[in-house]
Amino acid sequence: MNEVLKDCEKRMVGAIDALRQELSTLRTGRASVSILDEVKVEYYGTPTDLRELAAISVPEPTQLLVKPFDPGGKNDIVKALETADLGLNPQVDGNAIRINIPAPSRERRMQLVNQVKKMAEDARVAIRNERRDAIKQIDQLVKDKENHVSEDEGKDAKSDIDELTKAHTKLIDEHCAKKAEEIEQI
Repeated sequence: MNEVLKDCEKRMVGAIDALRQELSTLRTGRASVSILDEVKVEYYGTPTDLRELAAISVPEPTQLLVKPFDPGGKNDIVKALETADLGLNPQVDGNAIRINIPAPSRERRMQLVNQVKKMAEDARVAIRNERRDAIKQIDQLVKDKENHVSEDEGKDAKSDIDELTKAHTKLIDEHCAKKAEEIEQI
């Protein structure tokens, strides 16, 4: 019974972590190194993560600074940033690349808030699916008399799973409300 609860909680935490990761990649008008997480640079014929080729920093709230480890790869990095479809305009500044993050328009902010709401709903669905699977496992344990699990133990475990579900759903709501507020403040 405890294994079912632990497994359910582990999967719910995984859904929350996936949501956090997804939210961090949203471009809100504030500079964040995570905006460039998915950028792949064609470096000597091999797609390579930008983080492996350059140091990325945030010198100002609306600017990213990319310093290539190998100055010869600067043009490849600029090309990758331009083709990454992030809506960013990299500018070469000596051996570094500066990227100014423009403030999103009102319409774009509304789109981002809607995207956050969709991400939240997807995460809630994942949590509910984990709840359903765990309850199904508990019902099976109670049904199989060989396991020596009483109906009362099954009901207690189900209520524990419901508490886990409520707690993780609340976390989802908090993360998404925080992100939506961050988007609207810009």
